[in-house]
Amino acid sequence: MTLPAHPIVVIPARLAATRLPNKPLADIHGEPMIVHVWRRAMEAAIGPVLVAAGDPPIVDAIERAGGRAILTDPELPRGSDRVWAALQAFDPAGRHDAIVNVQGDLPTIDPAVVRRALDPLADPAVAIATLAAEITRDEERTNPNVVKAVAPLAPGRPIARALYFTRATAPSGEGPLYHHIGLYAFRREALERFVALPQGILEQRESLEQLRALEAGMRIDVALVETVPLGVDTPADLERARAMLAPRAAR
Repeated sequence: MTLPAHPIVVIPARLAATRLPNKPLADIHGEPMIVHVWRRAMEAAIGPVLVAAGDPPIVDAIERAGGRAILTDPELPRGSDRVWAALQAFDPAGRHDAIVNVQGDLPTIDPAVVRRALDPLADPAVAIATLAAEITRDEERTNPNVVKAVAPLAPGRPIARALYFTRATAPSGEGPLYHHIGLYAFRREALERFVALPQGILEQRESLEQLRALEAGMRIDVALVETVPLGVDTPADLERARAMLAPRAAR
């Protein structure tokens, strides 16, 4: 089993946000947050990095930093749709056989975590790969904002097939629960199929788009990582990110 030969990282980003307006352009030590995310993705060194931008200022920020960005339709409903649109524009010949979708609000993400997302695709039966970390705080076990990946992960089995994703506390019984991390690696044909699918019943019920893929019979495998990366959704999160990145900025 071998990994895809020509992966690409695509970072979807748009300015519309309810809790933190203009979030991708939020300043972190003199650079927009989206540039920090782009730098972490570049440091993963798995292939080209492309930003799928919903707004021209995001394109401008990335190009000023020396990166590549594609302007996509701001009306696209989801990040995965934006990723597919940017990929088609950037690579119409279909050279890139796997796409790692890194969310644009993860400025402190460890590049090793980005690389880890590809590992399940070494199995040719896997259409989509994603990540999870063991829940260590009791309050997260019952928090509906913490999405749980239900997969038979175990010592010696750090990659397993996802059976379900849920906001409920699951599975029941003794044993660990796993916090799903919304970072995906798609085979190109899987991404094309996924964005063309209608919303699923379970997807609408749980408000989790990965359930659309499971409902359609697409195989998703989960790779275990040590910690959940910080997602910036609020001003408090932004201050945490600034503090975490301060040593890097001081170099």
